[in-house]
Amino acid sequence: MRKGFVDVITMGCSKNLVDSEKLMRQFEAVGLKVRNDPSVPAGEIVVINTCGFIGDAQQESINMILECCELKKRGNIGRLYVMGCLSEKYRKELMAEIPEIDGFYGKFDWNRILTDIKAVWHPELELDRHITTPPHYAYLKIAEGCSRGCAYCAIPIMTGPYKSRSIDSILSEAELLAGKGVKEIQLIAQDLTFYGRDSYHRPMIAELVERLSDIKGIEWIRLHYAYPDSFPMDLLRVIRERDNVCRYIDIALQHISDPVLKRMRRNITAAQTYDLIDAFRSEVPGIHIRTTLMVGFPGETEDDFEQLMDFVRTGRFERMGAFAYCEVDGTWSAMHLTDDVPEDVKQARLSMLMRLQQDISYQIAQEKTGKTFKTIIDRKEGEYYVGRTEFDSPEVDPEVLIPAAGRRLVRGHFYNVRIDSAEAFDLYGTVD
Repeated sequence: MRKGFVDVITMGCSKNLVDSEKLMRQFEAVGLKVRNDPSVPAGEIVVINTCGFIGDAQQESINMILECCELKKRGNIGRLYVMGCLSEKYRKELMAEIPEIDGFYGKFDWNRILTDIKAVWHPELELDRHITTPPHYAYLKIAEGCSRGCAYCAIPIMTGPYKSRSIDSILSEAELLAGKGVKEIQLIAQDLTFYGRDSYHRPMIAELVERLSDIKGIEWIRLHYAYPDSFPMDLLRVIRERDNVCRYIDIALQHISDPVLKRMRRNITAAQTYDLIDAFRSEVPGIHIRTTLMVGFPGETEDDFEQLMDFVRTGRFERMGAFAYCEVDGTWSAMHLTDDVPEDVKQARLSMLMRLQQDISYQIAQEKTGKTFKTIIDRKEGEYYVGRTEFDSPEVDPEVLIPAAGRRLVRGHFYNVRIDSAEAFDLYGTVD
């Protein structure tokens, strides 16, 4: 056990990571040393920030809790705390089943950890954090919760209704990040496009992004997790007109069949979805769309799935992920629909969809050969520098591999890179 050290282990999404980073900064302020996701936890204090989104994520969080409980029994770690979405949803059950935990906290009361370890919470550091990403990019969370009510999603159950942060607070945090050397902002929320409707009583995401783009030092702003229903079309103008707003949008579309969309409670039709994609392409030439699709939702027929395959063929999404439906306790679909698509059918459909997307990704990557793109360097790995274009989000999108021999590139700096060859999920280039 390492005295004076706090190990913070973050499960799940980037929204959780922001919470972990802010908690770590508070630990530092009281004189503790912090470690992020250590390979072997050994801290005097260990905090697990859990995910409760779907079954697999929940199980990963539970497994991590149990592993750390074993370490605690052997005296390898000290006090053990659990926070985050899983703890928010199942706090009573976890407290009863895992008494070895010293404290459980949800999504919004984790600042009590400081009080419970007899330390002081520093409110003046509320916008500050211990950045765990490479220092040139950071995630910026603009809201909590969700008010959409999709049939399959437990997020509103765990986080409550949508709550926008004030524009002033977001801008202040962005300026603080820029002052630390952050050049790329990953703008995140469960739903970016709902921003402002609760507190400002109108969509404010376009104005927010425009004002963020005025901050000195921010060279890229990337938009994650938009929602298709009632999409604020003025946001497309901002993406098109502002050079430091990436021509990239992450928007989960989930499906295209009208009957499936209706059962999913998505409040949008197939025709409206096609029109929205057409608007993205026409209003922002060259935009790259990342989407997520779901197969095997209750009642999905072969015809529904074929419509989804046709949608991917015609939509030609630059980035696409997919997953099979998994029933989650407490959701509308779990309570009102029967999970009637066999697991082997779900997995077969998922494989077909991803094979199709792999071919499309390869074709799109090939179209980039011979072209030059502004590229930020994230790291050096083996014989290559690894970077990203404005069309690539960290960790989930393709990377640009640049031979390291005979040239020194600086992490966090931008270079013009000519693409010499391409695979489905990687580009190879040289600095012009």
